[in-house]
Amino acid sequence: MFHEYLAANMIERDGVSPAADLERSAGGGWIYCEFIRVTVYFECTTHTRIPQVELFDRSRSIDAHTGSMARSKETAIAGTTTGLISLGQQVTWRAWHFGIPIRMTSRITEMDVPNYFVDQQGSGPFQRFRHVHEFSQHDEVTTMVDRFEFAASLGPLGRVVERLLLARYLKKLIETRNQYLVEEPAHQ
Repeated sequence: MFHEYLAANMIERDGVSPAADLERSAGGGWIYCEFIRVTVYFECTTHTRIPQVELFDRSRSIDAHTGSMARSKETAIAGTTTGLISLGQQVTWRAWHFGIPIRMTSRITEMDVPNYFVDQQGSGPFQRFRHVHEFSQHDEVTTMVDRFEFAASLGPLGRVVERLLLARYLKKLIETRNQYLVEEPAHQ
């Protein structure tokens, strides 16, 4: 990932190619340095006999999400607040985590029905938050893979909190949500 990032940034920067920089530089070299913020990444894989299309819809159901997060009193308060969320739509959630009221707005930024969709934080407690939901079916088994990338706010303190607490906490929330999706009747 790091090498692809560098390769992409070395091709052209501010409209100038590295070759042009080399021609202008007296020393004959081209140096590019940038701090890259590494995010926390984890995956959760769930297998079920629920058909792929049905599981895809359960995963983007605002009502199912609310039901699965009842313990944190999570509710949709703006945007798409019931039913199925779709490409380009957003939802603002209000919940209680760690005894603190949290508000977060997520937007569906990519969707290929019934194979995957991506939700990303527009505003909220994270510096960066991206959740990829992928679905596939082989024979009668549907596989759902949740891929999470996030970075906490609060600078160095946030980096400590994300590694020691948030990653494990979010993983548990996703496991709870997925268990709810595969056990409960359709919530749409």
